[in-house]
Amino acid sequence: MAIHFHQADQSVVLKNKIQLKHFLASIVQDFRKNHRIDTISYIFCSDDYLLNINKEYLQHDTYTDIITFDLSNTETAIISDIFISVDRIKENAHKFNTTMEHELHRVIFHGILHLCGLKDKSKKDAALMRSKEEYYLNTYFKK
Repeated sequence: MAIHFHQADQSVVLKNKIQLKHFLASIVQDFRKNHRIDTISYIFCSDDYLLNINKEYLQHDTYTDIITFDLSNTETAIISDIFISVDRIKENAHKFNTTMEHELHRVIFHGILHLCGLKDKSKKDAALMRSKEEYYLNTYFKK
């Protein structure tokens, strides 16, 4: 299992990276017992950096907090690049009256949940995604 955290044009401080990596692997096991993480790269970047990716690869001209690219070439080994806008994380933390650390982890969990098959385009799917994000945030931070 290889989970990497990279800085593109923004930096972020992640505490307890080893614990976080094991927790992310446990989320995969909750949903996809026969799957394993091969390589996941989380790349932290700015709004502009992620906007360019959104335009180029998804033809969306909007800011977003996360884009998850599933690069897996087998049914069971997960390979992915996950881009996260630090600017969006900061703004959303303020907007939703939470800490930057919690919002950052919510988005990190959101990316892995997409790789586990959860969607968020319909109201029903988005509600399930939000409930799973909250569940894993509460579990991780042991509220």
